[in-house]
Amino acid sequence: MTNPPSPQTSAPKTNNAGGDIPAYAARLNDPQKDAVLTTEGPVLMLAGAGTGKTAALTARLAHLVAMRKAWPSEILCVTFTNKAAREMRERVGGHIGPAVEGIPWLGTFHSIAAKMLRRHAELVGLQSNYTIIDTDDQLRLLKQLIRDNDVDEKRWPPRQLAGLIDSWKNRGLNPKDLDAVDNETYANGRGQEFYRLYQDRLKALNACDFGDLLLHVLNIFRTHHEVLGQYRQRFKYILVDEYQDTNQVQYLWLRLLAQERKNICVVGDDDQSIYSWRGAEVANILRFEKDFPGAKVIKLEQNYRSTPEILGAASGLIHANSQRLGKELWTELPKGDKVRVIGVWDAPEEARRVGEDIERLEREGAPLDEIAILVRAQYQTREFEDRFIQIGLNYRIIGGFRFYERAEIRDALAYLRVIAQPADDLAFERIYNQPKRGLGAKTLEKMYQYARAANMPLAAASLQLADSDELPKRAGNTIGALMRDFLRWRELETQTAPAELLRIVLDESGYSAMLEAERSTEAAGRIENLSELARAMEDYETLGDFLEHVSLVMDNDSSPDEEKVTIMTMHGAKGLEFNNVFLPGWEEGVFPSQRSLDEGGLASLEEERRLAYVAITRARRRCTILHAANRRIYGQWTSSIPSRFVEELPEEFVEKETTMSGGASLWRANWSESDDPFAHVSTNRSGTRGPGFQRALSGSYSASPAVVKEPRRSAASFAAKPRSDIALGARVFHDKFGYGTVMAQEGNKLEINFEQSGTKRVIDSFISLAD
Repeated sequence: MTNPPSPQTSAPKTNNAGGDIPAYAARLNDPQKDAVLTTEGPVLMLAGAGTGKTAALTARLAHLVAMRKAWPSEILCVTFTNKAAREMRERVGGHIGPAVEGIPWLGTFHSIAAKMLRRHAELVGLQSNYTIIDTDDQLRLLKQLIRDNDVDEKRWPPRQLAGLIDSWKNRGLNPKDLDAVDNETYANGRGQEFYRLYQDRLKALNACDFGDLLLHVLNIFRTHHEVLGQYRQRFKYILVDEYQDTNQVQYLWLRLLAQERKNICVVGDDDQSIYSWRGAEVANILRFEKDFPGAKVIKLEQNYRSTPEILGAASGLIHANSQRLGKELWTELPKGDKVRVIGVWDAPEEARRVGEDIERLEREGAPLDEIAILVRAQYQTREFEDRFIQIGLNYRIIGGFRFYERAEIRDALAYLRVIAQPADDLAFERIYNQPKRGLGAKTLEKMYQYARAANMPLAAASLQLADSDELPKRAGNTIGALMRDFLRWRELETQTAPAELLRIVLDESGYSAMLEAERSTEAAGRIENLSELARAMEDYETLGDFLEHVSLVMDNDSSPDEEKVTIMTMHGAKGLEFNNVFLPGWEEGVFPSQRSLDEGGLASLEEERRLAYVAITRARRRCTILHAANRRIYGQWTSSIPSRFVEELPEEFVEKETTMSGGASLWRANWSESDDPFAHVSTNRSGTRGPGFQRALSGSYSASPAVVKEPRRSAASFAAKPRSDIALGARVFHDKFGYGTVMAQEGNKLEINFEQSGTKRVIDSFISLAD
C-alpha cells in the first residue's frame, strides 16, 4: 500500500492531551492519530481502500509498547497471511527497534492457534507433538473412510466431504453440533457420521487439519474456563487486521478472548468483504458495536491512492448496498480521467480493444508492470492470452496458471493430442487413468515394457496388451474399452467440428462427470475453463490447426526480467494497486456471476457489488470497464446486457463509449475472425505478418514437434512381427505364469498351456525359451 504523504500535504497536526505526538504518529492524519492514541476500550477502525490502515495499525502496536501500556508479550496481534505478519513486524521494528522481537503473539490466526494448542493438546485428546496434515493427506484419509463404509466414491467424492468438513469447522461446529440440514448434505444423511469418523481417525493418528487448530482451541476455551482465564489475563490488548474477512470460528475465538478487558481494536472495511465462499462473514464487522457496547468507531476516509473520479465512481456504486456501516472516501490528489465504460461487440473485440489501449499506453511511456486486467472468472483470461500472443505483448498470470497450463486444460488437450497423433506417448500417459479407471503404476510399467520391446507407441502397445492375458482381466478390459473409444473418436475427428469433438470426448471419457460429482467451487471453475476451451476451438476448422496454435502459445515464454501486463482475478487483486486497470466482462451473468446469484440471492448480489468496488479501487490513475453485447457459448451467439453495476455508477464520474454502429453490428453478426484465412497467423509488434503468414500463402505446413502431422496410422499398423525362434510345442517361460507349452500362434500372440496357470494368451516378447 502506498504510504500516506508527508505532514505538509495531509490533514493538520493535532496534539494528544499528554503532550507531543510521538514520531511514529506524526505523519498520520487526524483519524489515524485518533486510532493510534485511543488505547483503552473497544475500537473499530473502519478503513476504506487506500486509506493507510496498515500505517495506523502498526503505529498503534508500536505506541502500546513505547508508552509501556503492556509488555510486548501481553499484546495479541492477529493477521490473515504470513506476508502481512512479516510486514507488520518489520514496520513496528522500524518504530521501536529491537523491542519488536519480544512480541511472540504476532501472527496469523492459524499460527497463534497452533501455538496455543501445543500447550493444551491433551485437553482435546492429542499429544503436544501432534501433526498438521495437508490437503493431500486429508483426501487420502477421507477416501479410506468412504471405502471402508460402503459409500460410492464417485457419487460422494472425498473432495466434496473435505469441503463440507472445512465449512463446518469454519462455523465452529463439532460433529454433535450438526443439524438435520447439514447431516443430509453428504451420503443421504451420513454427514455427521463421517465427520465423527474423520475426527476420531485424526485423534488416533495424533493429527489435526488446519480447521482443527482454531476449533480445538475454541473447544478448550468453552470447556476449560481456567485456560481461557489465563489468556484473558495475559493479553491486555488485542489487535486484528482485515476483520471483515473473519469466519465464525475466528469471530467466536476472538470474542471469548476480548470479553473481559474489552481492549480490542479491529481494522477492516465492510465494503471489501468478498470471501464468503471460504467462510468469511461480513456480519462480524457489522455487529461489532453490538458485541462491544460503547465501542469507538474511527473512519479512515482519506484515500492516498486513487483520483477523485475513481473514488467517486466506486463510492457511488457501493451506496446501492444496504448492509454497510457507511463512509465516504475522499482525496487531495488532483483530478484525473473519468472512469471509461466501453461497450464492444463480442469477447474477441474486447481483447483487441484492451490490447490496443495497452499498446497506446506503452507508447506513451506507461510501464507494463503498472497495467492490470482483472477478471471475474479465470476462464476469461483465455481471450486476452491468445490476443497478446498474437501481438507479442508480454503478460503474466497471477494467482493461477496460464489458461493452457491449467490441469483440466492439459488433460483435455492430452486426449485431443492422442486422437490427432496416436504416437504421442506423453499425452497418453497423462490421461490413461484420468479420470480414475483403476489403472495403476504396474499397468503403466507393463505397457511401457511392451512398447519398448516392440518399438511401438504406448497407445498401440496398450491395445495389443488388452487382447492378451498379460494384464489382469479388469485392467485389460478397461484398457481395451479406452482404446476402442479412441478409435471411435479418431473416426469422428474427420466428421465433427473440433469443439464438438472435445465435448464428446469429455462426456464419453467420464471427465465431465468427474468434475460435476465434486460439487465444489473449484470444480465449477474447472468446468467453466473447459467450456471456454471449447469456445476457443470454435475458431478452428481442424483439430491439427488448433493444437498447433496451442503449441505456439505454450512456447511463448518471455524473459522473467521483462515488464509484463498483469492478468488476475478480482479476488486475487485485493490489497494490490496499479496505475491502469482494465475490468472486462461487466455483463449480467458474468459479473455479477449468475452462479453466485443463484446460490446466495441478495446477499451474494451485495458481495458481488463489493467485489466491483474492490476492483475499481485497485486503480490509481485510470480505470476502464468493458462489456460485450454478445458472447458465444457452445457455438451459439448469446446476447448480453450490461451489468447492473454499470448503471449504478454515478454519471458525473463516468465516460461511456461504444465501438459499435448499426452497420458494424449487422456486418459483424455475419462475419467472425474464423472467416479470415489469415486471422490466426502470428504478427509481430509492428503489425506485420510473421513467418506463419508466408506458410499460409505458400500452402506449406510446419507444426511444433508435439503436433507434427504424420500419415494417419491405425493401431494395427504398429503390429510387431512375430518371433521366428518360437515353434508350436516349444517349452517356454513367462515371469508371471511360469513354464508352459506353445499350443497356437497368431501374429505375435501365443496361446500357451501353462503348467500352473492353465491356458493363456500372451505376447511373444514377454516369454523366453525354456532350457
